[in-house]
Amino acid sequence: MKYVIRPCEEKDLPALVQLCADHAAYERAEYDPEGKAEGLREAIFRPNKRLNCWIVDIEGKAEGFASFTFDFSTWDAAPFLYMDCLYLNENCRSMGIGADIMERIRKVAREKNCVNIQWQTPEFNARAIKFYVGLGGIGKQKMRFFLKP
Repeated sequence: MKYVIRPCEEKDLPALVQLCADHAAYERAEYDPEGKAEGLREAIFRPNKRLNCWIVDIEGKAEGFASFTFDFSTWDAAPFLYMDCLYLNENCRSMGIGADIMERIRKVAREKNCVNIQWQTPEFNARAIKFYVGLGGIGKQKMRFFLKP
């Protein structure tokens, strides 16, 4: 299967919102698409962007995406890359696309002198855990908390 991993373009926003909804459903999470296209537009396309996003394009259709940000680790006194999402539709999994995305993310992290790459996946997502461990990823048990401001 031929695919292209490319930066998200504004024309991709409706498909990106749908991919986010699909990703949330896959992870058994709630998702409300209301206002998401506008929020993503602001985060990805403003001059001082907050979010980096790549689209997996197969024959002109967005079939997956990866998004990441840069943050700073106090303990390491260095920047790190945080991969917020990596999602591929079922029809394009197990074809090497995820590994290709991860290698590209590693390259970006090296270019930006990041101390590491961090991400998370639900404990029940055995397929993703196997994939990440196969890449050399090391899992650490922590509980993530959410608090409304």
